[in-house]
Amino acid sequence: MHPRKIASLLPTLIAIATLLAVTSAAYGQHPTNRHSGNITVVASTVPANGDVNPYGIVRVPRSVGKLVRGSILISNFNNSANLQGTGTTIVQISPTGSFSQFAQIDAGALPGPCPGGVGLTTALVVLRSGWVIVGSLPTSDGSAATAQAGCLIVLDSSGNVAETITDAQINGPWDMTAFDETGDEGHASRASLFVANVLNGTAAAGGSVVNEGTVVRVDLDVSSSANPSVESITVIGSGFSERTDPAALVIGPTGVALGKNHKTLYVADSLNNRIAAISDPLHRSSSANTGTTVSSGGSLNDPLGMTLSIDGNILTANGNDGNLVETTPMGKQIATTQLDGTGNPPGAGTLFGLVDVPGHGLFFVDDGSNTLNLESGKR
Repeated sequence: MHPRKIASLLPTLIAIATLLAVTSAAYGQHPTNRHSGNITVVASTVPANGDVNPYGIVRVPRSVGKLVRGSILISNFNNSANLQGTGTTIVQISPTGSFSQFAQIDAGALPGPCPGGVGLTTALVVLRSGWVIVGSLPTSDGSAATAQAGCLIVLDSSGNVAETITDAQINGPWDMTAFDETGDEGHASRASLFVANVLNGTAAAGGSVVNEGTVVRVDLDVSSSANPSVESITVIGSGFSERTDPAALVIGPTGVALGKNHKTLYVADSLNNRIAAISDPLHRSSSANTGTTVSSGGSLNDPLGMTLSIDGNILTANGNDGNLVETTPMGKQIATTQLDGTGNPPGAGTLFGLVDVPGHGLFFVDDGSNTLNLESGKR
């Protein structure tokens, strides 16, 4: 083509390229993979009592009591003998690796009921008022045969257990996220917990898949001067596949994450290699059943941990291969990055909780090494 014709086309070509870039950004897609795969170990997650198998992870939003803004809280699921469903500790790690123990929960000294005792799961949130809420799916010997319903355990900002939340609808709380309306000074307000449950009907099934997993919304009255009180508990998702497993204890709906506009709750439907969406999670009064499918198959391989990226995409950690999968809200899988390549098969059973932090990268727990790790991408 003649150089002058090329020159005359340049404004049009630039306009097309700009339009494509804007369209890509609007749909949460990226022209290049912003996940570098550059992974560093931040710190060990093992406290003095030897608890292992880090599961839950959450970033502290505000400094209050022992909680330090920007630090990461992590819950441990196993005790020092590596028995699942017996971990009792929550640790706090700064982005630079400073370690402290936030809480050690004594199953014999709980202020309320928690069927089966204490085995801290991926279900971990911190409210701006300083309340820490963690799920318990306990066992007596690390096996699914002794797993019991558990509860939600509420701790104050100094790591002291304040109360437990039990209900027939809370049965094996496996993961959790929160919508928190508490003000900066912790003034009385409300919060909604979204809890995935994985034990409904599994005991009688003997390892077979049952479609009884649920997601419930727990609406709380919250203040800084009194324990949170439950307003209501509503099943907003049901019929998710779940089963007990000799290696993983139980597999079922796991990661939950609120979309940026809070109009959608995403759920990692682990057994079906699927990301589900429940509409109007804050207000709905009935179950959306298993929701609508955002994405399935592809790079998804037993998605467990879930979080929202800083730009609103869905990040899931695979339980079967140690990969991170990034999916747009429209369901396009745009990036797959290996976070753990150890073991046989590589990365199997090592990933659960994760959180994307502006200015740092993706913090995630690694069960194989019992560490908090950081994947620093282009953020």
